[in-house]
Amino acid sequence: MDWKCMVGAAVLYAVSVMWSPAFAQASADEANKSNNPLNLAASFNIQNYYTPSVFGASAHTNDLLLRPTVPIGPNSLIGVPEIFRATVPVSTRPDPGGGYNTGLGDLNLFDIFLLSQGDVQIGVGPLVTMPTATDPSLGTGKWQAGLAAVAVSATKARLLGALVQWQHSFAGQSSRPTTQSLTAQPFGIFNLPGGWYIRSTGTWTFDLQHGSYYIPVGLGAGKAWKGGSTIYNAFIEPQYSVAHSGAGVPKFTIFAGLNMTFGK
Repeated sequence: MDWKCMVGAAVLYAVSVMWSPAFAQASADEANKSNNPLNLAASFNIQNYYTPSVFGASAHTNDLLLRPTVPIGPNSLIGVPEIFRATVPVSTRPDPGGGYNTGLGDLNLFDIFLLSQGDVQIGVGPLVTMPTATDPSLGTGKWQAGLAAVAVSATKARLLGALVQWQHSFAGQSSRPTTQSLTAQPFGIFNLPGGWYIRSTGTWTFDLQHGSYYIPVGLGAGKAWKGGSTIYNAFIEPQYSVAHSGAGVPKFTIFAGLNMTFGK
């Protein structure tokens, strides 16, 4: 099954959830839990970034992200909660020889230590990216390591925060260039009645090694439902890059997804 079929199936599933009598609309607090990267509940997210146009080239790209998240409670070794998240990308990129390549990208893992659980939640932890790409056009060919940091402020009216990740290559294919990148994802989610919300969550991406970057700004909407102990959350958010440097970086992207939060 290719990424178009997988995204289509997720959309159809979300629509079926919307109309099913077995599901109830979620409260603002439940919508916040589903959108909060520091929520201490297991989750599985299916998210897709489709970029129909890039700067300086006639091409498109796509990244289907499969994201399981597992919370880990405090223990005798580590006295604070942890949030372990994996990102498994299935990516499509132009082939230098013509056409496109679709396959597995580089696997990213991070482990966030939740340091503050007050009005403002703060988490920091290590991350690693493994060179698992099935084609050179889909990954860096390098092992990378770095840090991730998250800050979140939540009320019934809104969810504000940011996720920042920095990483640098330390091993891998000697023929591939050194990598160093920084991403910053400021997010604002504003709750409406009936589980609906407005969102802006563009991820600013900086290639610190080569100087290219792009800064997207998004405006979209989503809706959360409750089924048993699971929160379902479907959304779509068009994003446009308001500043950029370098060829091949996204000009316009459609970000959509289905998040499922379990047990809390």
